[in-house]
Amino acid sequence: MAKITSVIDIGSNSVRLAIFQRSSRFGFSLIYELKSKVRISEGSYENGGLLQEIPMQRTISVLSGFVEIIKQYKSRKTLCVATSAVRDAPNKSEFLKRVYEECGIQIKVLDGDKEAFYGAIACANLLYKKDGVMIDIGGGSTECALIENGRLKQTISLNLGTIRLKELFWDKKVDRKQIKAFILKELEKINSNFKHRCIFGVGGSIRALAKLCMKRGNEAGDMIHGFLMPVKKIEPLMDKIIKSSEDKLADLGISDERMDNIQGGLLILNTLLEYFEAREIIACGVGIREGVFLADLLRHQGYRFPPGINPSVEFMKDSLRKNKNLKAIKTRANEICTLMQKDFGIERSAVELLNIAIDLHEIGVSTDFYHANRHAAYRTKYMLSYGYSYQQRSLVAMLLEFSEKKLPKECDMLRYNQTEYSLSCVQILSYIFALSRMLCLVSFGKSINISYKAGVLYIDGLKKNFLLQEKISKLSIPKSLDVIFL
Repeated sequence: MAKITSVIDIGSNSVRLAIFQRSSRFGFSLIYELKSKVRISEGSYENGGLLQEIPMQRTISVLSGFVEIIKQYKSRKTLCVATSAVRDAPNKSEFLKRVYEECGIQIKVLDGDKEAFYGAIACANLLYKKDGVMIDIGGGSTECALIENGRLKQTISLNLGTIRLKELFWDKKVDRKQIKAFILKELEKINSNFKHRCIFGVGGSIRALAKLCMKRGNEAGDMIHGFLMPVKKIEPLMDKIIKSSEDKLADLGISDERMDNIQGGLLILNTLLEYFEAREIIACGVGIREGVFLADLLRHQGYRFPPGINPSVEFMKDSLRKNKNLKAIKTRANEICTLMQKDFGIERSAVELLNIAIDLHEIGVSTDFYHANRHAAYRTKYMLSYGYSYQQRSLVAMLLEFSEKKLPKECDMLRYNQTEYSLSCVQILSYIFALSRMLCLVSFGKSINISYKAGVLYIDGLKKNFLLQEKISKLSIPKSLDVIFL
């Protein structure tokens, strides 16, 4: 596979370009993204699906610009897909021909199941939960996919989309009850087994809802991908937006970009949530573009990353200098966690995140050695975007920031919006991290023996090792723990 791959997604509302860079077999990162609201479907739904000339011209103009950007990034491979508006168009062959002649781009038109497949591949690989129903609300269609244990089980494509509803109903001031009836009629196509309490939400309407919830402080967090929204909490907000007059949407915090189509999108979402009996939505910052890229990357892996592989972690590790002490630090940290886990309630999931922090603890050095911990924490919080919840990323970042002398305080928990792990848990893990790093600072740290009993950690061998004794004695110790040097 090419080191730099470009993906173009021609949707009913927007055309998007995403450029991905691989750092190793499974490590990659998004390095550029651009979208243009060309609305290729404009006027098509009230004209038998026929693509109109002006929207086609806008789209071709944008695609020409994308080609120039792709050249600047020296991308060796370009994958271009088109969805609902193009696949439904009687004149799609004419459009595809014009794009190829004027831009040199070959477009792959996706059927509904394939569109759902790509969205599901992105969610299954890049979210921290592996079971749920993906809902991707687009401009012309809505795709749903049932995912179990990270594997795609069923897909369906529905002729429901924000622009479709806008042109067929909303612009004509049709009563909402009639629109709801139209949606419910389309939902009759869905298999009765297609139900789950957890929804993976893809598409602009759901991302806009997540942003609004963040601003209103319904949940802690400042990143859309992986943002959790309890259905009961967001139902009143969705209902208010759906029933609002258009001139009042700005007062509710709706951006100009979403003003003319979010009501239809949320009406579709709300109806699907009722049908699926959902209790929570996890907003996804990924979708078809990531799915197309991953399907190419993982085509020989059954469209799944191998066990224990996370692309964000791999990409970040690829940028680090090779540290021979990593294995030793992990061994020490896991040894100490095992000794103390019963008394301090250290969960296995927290230890796994500690191991990720150890893997990444030098990532801040390249920015500034003297403030490396803070840089590592910041970079991890925003780069560890795939496969982890906000709370998990937050814990890794906190462990990186407090992996030397100091322990985190209550104010730091608030600063990181950390609510899943307790302060005592974060403090004990921070101390174990810092202690393990010190013990592996020099090779003769191998002669140090660790034991634990009844709230006391015994470190045997330090009295003859002034360097380690000096450094370890400066570490802040959690109040619930005593440390004795032997």
